[in-house]
Amino acid sequence: MPLHDSPIRSLPTLHEFFAPGGILARSPLPYEVRPGQYQMAKAVERALDERRHLIVEAGTGTGKTLAYLLPALRTGQRVIVSTGTKALQDQLFFRDLPFLQALLGELHVCYMKGRANYLCRRKLYALRDQPILSGLDEINEYRQIADWEPTTETGDRAELSSLPESSPLWHKLDARSEACLGSTCPDYRRCFITEMRRRAAESDLIIVNHHLFFADAAVREAAADAPDAGILPPAAAVIFDEAHELEEVASSYFGRSLSNLRFEDFARDADVLLRGKHDSAQVHILTQQLRERARLFFSALPQQGDGRHPFSGREEFLESSGDLYLGVLNTLKLLEAELDRLRAIEEAPGLEARAAALRADLSYMLEARADNMVFWLERRGGFSSDRSAAFKGQDLARAGRDSQAHASEASLSQQLAQRPAPRGAARSTFLQATPIDVSSILHDLVWDQIPTVVLTSATLTVQGGFEHLRRRLGLNDTRELVVPSHFRYERQALLYLPPQMPDPRAAEFPDAAAKTIERILRISRGRAFCLFTSYSQMRALHDRLLPVLDFPILLHGTAPRKALLEEFRSTPNAVLFGTSSFWQGVDVQGEALSCVIIDRLPFAVPSDPVVQARMKAIEESGGKPFFDYQVPEAVLTLKQGFGRLIRSLEDRGLLVLLDPRVRTQRYGQIFLQSLPPYRVTQNIVDVESFFAADPQPPEPE
Repeated sequence: MPLHDSPIRSLPTLHEFFAPGGILARSPLPYEVRPGQYQMAKAVERALDERRHLIVEAGTGTGKTLAYLLPALRTGQRVIVSTGTKALQDQLFFRDLPFLQALLGELHVCYMKGRANYLCRRKLYALRDQPILSGLDEINEYRQIADWEPTTETGDRAELSSLPESSPLWHKLDARSEACLGSTCPDYRRCFITEMRRRAAESDLIIVNHHLFFADAAVREAAADAPDAGILPPAAAVIFDEAHELEEVASSYFGRSLSNLRFEDFARDADVLLRGKHDSAQVHILTQQLRERARLFFSALPQQGDGRHPFSGREEFLESSGDLYLGVLNTLKLLEAELDRLRAIEEAPGLEARAAALRADLSYMLEARADNMVFWLERRGGFSSDRSAAFKGQDLARAGRDSQAHASEASLSQQLAQRPAPRGAARSTFLQATPIDVSSILHDLVWDQIPTVVLTSATLTVQGGFEHLRRRLGLNDTRELVVPSHFRYERQALLYLPPQMPDPRAAEFPDAAAKTIERILRISRGRAFCLFTSYSQMRALHDRLLPVLDFPILLHGTAPRKALLEEFRSTPNAVLFGTSSFWQGVDVQGEALSCVIIDRLPFAVPSDPVVQARMKAIEESGGKPFFDYQVPEAVLTLKQGFGRLIRSLEDRGLLVLLDPRVRTQRYGQIFLQSLPPYRVTQNIVDVESFFAADPQPPEPE
């Protein structure tokens, strides 16, 4: 049944919309017929109509967003569109859908993000009545949020443009589920989460991101006996855009995670929410005891320096430090009993559930026997010496499985992973359990439950095929389509493979890389991204080149990514040195970005605990870990990195790969055969000629 009085016949057919002279051609959008866009739209509509799954690699410039949005709207049923990044989510909701609405009329669409993005009114009012603020910054931030609360319709922190991304106060006020009272909350009817759910229930199209989708799926799995546990309503179909990220994001949310920060948060919230409540003195004594015992426990975990390390010696740890573990468990049990005694206080049941979740996760981390899980730990504090422990997925949070705790743990872990901690910052420790293989989980909870799932991205194939993706995600009976890019790569891009480069593992590589990068940047006159697979390599080459280059140099980590990109776009001849988060989801059109240089093939480091466990599992099943896992993953990452360069039909630029293994090793051909049809050269004269054909940008001042 259609959700609204807008049956399929009220919207134009795909031919009427996409054909030459059709609705799209007559729109204000600069238009050029794209056969691949129409081909993809027909494939999506057929999959939706026949309730089949579909994988589509749609090259950059295909116009894939409109190619799936119109078929989704034409179904007359609810469809969820999930994106890999909030940037694409924003683009869909604030740019693409208003454009469609201008052509098609009113659409029933809503936008949903994770609960941590929204304000909890009850927390704000509690803090107003019992203010516990740390310093002038928090006081000023509180006033800003308090002034905004009566006027906002969504409660989305994105409206507070001046609120720092790293604001610790927001974490005390957001609407994470573990502190939620649900329908018993006095502010339930005015709750921003309640309002978001209502809009979703009335919408034909719901725009989310992968993190929210899988957080919701994990909550539903953990609370199978509570049908309304999640926040996403049922849907006839799900479309995953940027689907190359699905394995890593799903791994984050179907694992478990526990940190010292989570214990500190729980103890703080219990103190704040129960302060002044009748007969709650014993809770405050126990929360202080929990803080002390949790600190002792986390400080006793193996000291292996910052970064990610296997936690394979759990039995040995229990033998040597079991008393510390039992001390935390017993304190949590006492807190649960005390909070149960105070259950008449409205905040007590939620706190009791959080204590139970902490105890369950702690017990799981130290005692569970799970063949499909890899247990590991990560320590952060000060500036990490090298964040390259696992390039693929290194910035993803490893969230907990429990329905009351995992979303906030994911938020904390991700926020910390995406920026270096300031010097002197408190040391944080995360205990993690991550699925080695998510294919069976995805099969049971997604592919087998949803009638139609469409996966699309510009980077899904390796050597033109989907075998790697299907194997990693557990996709079996699925249609496939490869839509070539609308761009003319053989004319618009040149791929330069410098000859005589040493192996990137050799001691002489940094010096050779610095000389090559300097020469190329002088030819391109800056206007470049220099992308690296590790922070240490990025910093080392930045420090070598900064004194000898005349161009404005921007360095990843010195400012928020959004600010660095804006500065890059607005600064003539700029060069940006970046690592993992600049390899994808970045769109700089025009001559401001005319060169992308990549230091080495982006293999995940085999010593990373998750990568290590996945490679071992492949080997034990008779496969070849390097060729079955590391090479395909690196191919997809390289395609993402090179994809930063050509973003429109007018773009023109140079791609450079400094790693000679793409020429000298047998597996190098897999990379070259998986890339778009760039023109390839090893002659620097061709690079000079390529840029000589363009009008030169002005000399930097």
